[in-house]
Amino acid sequence: MSKKAIVLGCGLVGGTIARELASELDFEVTVADVSERNLQRVSERAKVRTLKMDLGAAAALQRTAKEFDVVLGALPSRLGFAALRAVIDAGRSYADISFMSEDATAIDAIARKQGVTAIVDCGVSPGMSNVFVGDAASRLDQIERVEIFVGGLPRERRWPFQYKAPFAPSDVIEEYTRPARMIENGRVVVKPALSEPRLLDFPGVGTLEAFNTDGLRSLLTTVKANHMREQTLRYPGHIELMRAFRETGFFDREPIEVGGVSVRPMDVTARLLFPKWSLVPDELEFTVLRVIVEGARGGQMRRFTYDLFDEYDPEEGQTSMARTTGFPCAYLAAMLARGEINQPGVIPPELLATDRKVFENLVSRLQRRGISIRMTEEVIAWD
Repeated sequence: MSKKAIVLGCGLVGGTIARELASELDFEVTVADVSERNLQRVSERAKVRTLKMDLGAAAALQRTAKEFDVVLGALPSRLGFAALRAVIDAGRSYADISFMSEDATAIDAIARKQGVTAIVDCGVSPGMSNVFVGDAASRLDQIERVEIFVGGLPRERRWPFQYKAPFAPSDVIEEYTRPARMIENGRVVVKPALSEPRLLDFPGVGTLEAFNTDGLRSLLTTVKANHMREQTLRYPGHIELMRAFRETGFFDREPIEVGGVSVRPMDVTARLLFPKWSLVPDELEFTVLRVIVEGARGGQMRRFTYDLFDEYDPEEGQTSMARTTGFPCAYLAAMLARGEINQPGVIPPELLATDRKVFENLVSRLQRRGISIRMTEEVIAWD
């Protein structure tokens, strides 16, 4: 019998999730969105049903979720937590990529009581970065250091931003304003976003600039390490420009009065940046993720390095960021629906990686879809 799935939100990433899940022979997929244009675009490329609805209406969302075996979330961060709660209250399992600011594990007890599984942050980073850290943690006796570097960028650098946003500009701005939590000397510390920039070289890509972002999320509590941080990657020069924007107030959320009208600077900035940051059709871009985990095992210090790389797929017209974010969510949702993952509660991806079958299934499926994933292990000297 076919499994019934619904994807909440069908923008670039949500549409990719829906198309990928609809390619599974045992799934009937519905996509829900407030935008007729988004619904039409997905339905023209995949065998899906469409449902126009306000995904910010929690009561309606809860009623709708009850009609499906599994729910997938690809909503903006501001809608993420309310949708998570509505799906859990509906008694349905959930796979979600929303970069919500709230602590999703705060409703873990509710999910357990309902007997449902909600896998949160199951994109690329957070997402596959967590999976790689969880895998390394299962192979080590103790962890000394974790470093995560991730970025999605256009192949061609263009002035003045040298950047294109593969998802909502408002969520990109969130990366530039949300304080970054990390671990130093075994303790959680908080630093400003865009802080501590440094240059790193990546084969086939060149030199990129990394800066602190708040992408560790659940890893701060689920994995014990002396040092841990996530940094986002951009072309050199972009960070300084965004810092200037932030310090000028363009990213502020408090309303200001302009010509007798009350506006939020961030809303105006996002509206102005959207056409500048939007990828044009068939624009070449790539996603790069590197996760480095160092720790001890059997009296030796070891370093695990995970490198993920993907590029725009011209045959299917899918961006690398949509692929690397959407595919993990689709595959984990399929495992949920088939009962291959069944532990109740709000589950971050790193806890799934301890199950070798789940880890290998996820990685092999991504590799079969052309996403390059390479892992190396080496013995290193003690610091």
